[in-house]
Amino acid sequence: MVAKGGGDSREAGLVELRRGVLVLAVLSQLRQRQYGYSLRQALAEGGMPVEEGTLYPLLRRLEAQGLLASEWDTATAPPRRYYRLNAEGKRALAELAAAWRAQVEAIDGFLGDA
Repeated sequence: MVAKGGGDSREAGLVELRRGVLVLAVLSQLRQRQYGYSLRQALAEGGMPVEEGTLYPLLRRLEAQGLLASEWDTATAPPRRYYRLNAEGKRALAELAAAWRAQVEAIDGFLGDA
């Protein structure tokens, strides 16, 4: 993945790593009801900026998978679509968080003092 002078391969590796954890990051932030822009801000403030073209399709996919509930708030201008975890999403978050922690422990063991 990382070769001498291989900036492109290094970048590709980082993109793949981020893509793999984005679902977990998004689910973790949707324990509280949020609309797309507020979610983008929360992720960016936490060190994981994400483009609209990545976030909104992911939200639609997670909702289609039955992990999120959404509702429109038309009392605001402009109207906003709010997302939150449903019961299945909470279960998925718990499972992914446990798997993440196990993976971090394993990788920490591999890395040692690297």
